[in-house]
Amino acid sequence: MWDPTAYLRYADERSRPFHDLLARVPAQRPRTVVDLGCGPGTLTATLARRWPAARVVGLDSSAEMIERAAALGEPVDFAVADVRDWHPGPDVDVLVANAVLQWVPGHRELLTRWVAELPAGAWLAVQVPGNFDAPSHRALREVAGTGPWAAELTPLLRAAPVDDAESYAALLTGADCAVDAWETTYVHLLPAPTDADHPVLTWMEGTGLRPIRAALDDRRWAEFRSALRARLAEAYPVRRGQVSFPFRRIFVVARTGAHAQENP
Repeated sequence: MWDPTAYLRYADERSRPFHDLLARVPAQRPRTVVDLGCGPGTLTATLARRWPAARVVGLDSSAEMIERAAALGEPVDFAVADVRDWHPGPDVDVLVANAVLQWVPGHRELLTRWVAELPAGAWLAVQVPGNFDAPSHRALREVAGTGPWAAELTPLLRAAPVDDAESYAALLTGADCAVDAWETTYVHLLPAPTDADHPVLTWMEGTGLRPIRAALDDRRWAEFRSALRARLAEAYPVRRGQVSFPFRRIFVVARTGAHAQENP
């Protein structure tokens, strides 16, 4: 179960890659814009403001996230949906998948299917976290792989659920797309008050720790959380009241039909 409040604790830091991704999508007059994995909808709402004449759709597999999004009152059609089963309609000119495909095994096949089903000249914009070899995720895998919970938790974690930018570029150019792909490492300086949990732990509770929390009862979750907190405190020391948290992200913007000339 997703917790929108936990996810939004670092809303500014989480939103920056979305805006950097969309800055590379020069669509002029899209008919329909779809945000897959829209979460609590705050970023999807910016799409409606950028393209006010377009129909904007936000889809997420979490009913809790969609409930939060619908309460915003924005001119967006929010609905619960699984990205694995979704197919673009013939009028979808911009498709956004921001920080969602890392949760989807086999998403390379989804990408090639989507670009085949999108109309010629449509834009596909994808961003995924590329930090799975960072100290935070190494600590997560180490703690999950030890202790009484190892048998349950180890299958939930994948060491490399995403590709690098070059691999995604090769995949989509092979599908007759014009591609812009890049990687960025953001250095987030997270406040670390003395009376609060370690900020990297609270960051991870909004995303990567979600399947762990769902698998453990309250007692074992408290034990797991305490063990992970100690590892994270070593990996990310507090200096001058804040923690430096480098975060690598991978971006791909593709236009279907490499020879399309007109912006939608």
